[in-house]
Amino acid sequence: MDRVLSGMRPTGRLHLGHYHGVLRNWVKLQETHDCFFFVADWHALTTVYEEREIISRNVWDMVVDWLACGVNPNLSTLFIQSRVMEHAELHLLLSMITPLGWLERVPTYKDQIQQLRERDLATYGFLGYPVLQSADILVYGASGVPVGEDQVSHVELTRELARRFNYLFGREPDFEARAETAIDKMGKKAARLYRELRRRYQEAGDLEALAEGQALIEDQHNLTMADAERLQGYLEGGGRTVLTEPEALLTPAARMPGLDGRKMSKSYGNAISLRESDEAIEQKIRTMPTDPARVRRSDPGEPEKCPVFDLHRVYSSEDTQDWVQQGCRSAGIGCIDCKRPLIEAVQAEVAPIRERAEALEADPEQVRQIISSGCEHAQEVARSTMQEVRSAIGLSYR
Repeated sequence: MDRVLSGMRPTGRLHLGHYHGVLRNWVKLQETHDCFFFVADWHALTTVYEEREIISRNVWDMVVDWLACGVNPNLSTLFIQSRVMEHAELHLLLSMITPLGWLERVPTYKDQIQQLRERDLATYGFLGYPVLQSADILVYGASGVPVGEDQVSHVELTRELARRFNYLFGREPDFEARAETAIDKMGKKAARLYRELRRRYQEAGDLEALAEGQALIEDQHNLTMADAERLQGYLEGGGRTVLTEPEALLTPAARMPGLDGRKMSKSYGNAISLRESDEAIEQKIRTMPTDPARVRRSDPGEPEKCPVFDLHRVYSSEDTQDWVQQGCRSAGIGCIDCKRPLIEAVQAEVAPIRERAEALEADPEQVRQIISSGCEHAQEVARSTMQEVRSAIGLSYR
């Protein structure tokens, strides 16, 4: 099963934008992938390092919302970044080989400098956070990272760093001898076939032989992961793959509209939280701005100019949307009439999430135990990777 890794900065209680943009995808992915989901508390420090007391509170609020939305600790590994120190170690080692130019050309670097001008971001942590992000991914050998289009450049940087690391450190001094030893472990028949497939690929460029050789290695359950990686590299004519290059898993562009038509965001004050009461939901939607040209009930309106219709696109059936368009343009329905099915739909979506969150808040020890178990499992995986990394670099002293 392919491994997927994703994280979120602890911004506190989440809203419908997080649910539709990220969490529903997580819930779907955990059914088909080996998922690692983490609280990116170190990443939060890159921009709000002076708000330490807020970060601590936000961590638990966010985890409660994850669980309430259906992220299942029996199907996924949930953990806190700063509790797995291997993230920091790999970040340090990767920083030794990362050219400054690679970081300065990351598109989001200059964008965030402009957007967060009121903060002091002239720090190494802010410049180097893509390296930390790369370490987060590479330390678990994740093959996929679910991201939006604006984050694809970060996954590409991760791929470049993995490639650079493997080029510099993947070729062990005794690589060929270790690879030949690994071949002998396959058994006579499989070893003979492997050597033949390797010869066909390297001498004649036979891609079918390469694919057969890769499948043969995957079928050898008696090999260690390190030996399997050596044989992959030996087959291809390179070195051992120490760090896995991940792929960007583009998530559907789920732009959740806020109450004012802009993207939903707490900073805009236009969000509906996942724990909003029915009364608050009704009040927020009833007071949403509508088509400014529709001053009186008898005035016709234009749904395409109305923020309320943006939400109907998310929550309403085609029949309801047709009813809204016809009724609005003919003044057959008023704005409150238009908002009523939307209020009911949002209340129906939020109610079970809110109830599960309340139950989890009443049992904080359960939430902490889930995270504690997840941290232990994450650390086991990360520790195994770092043993290989240290050995490849030459830091495994005996």
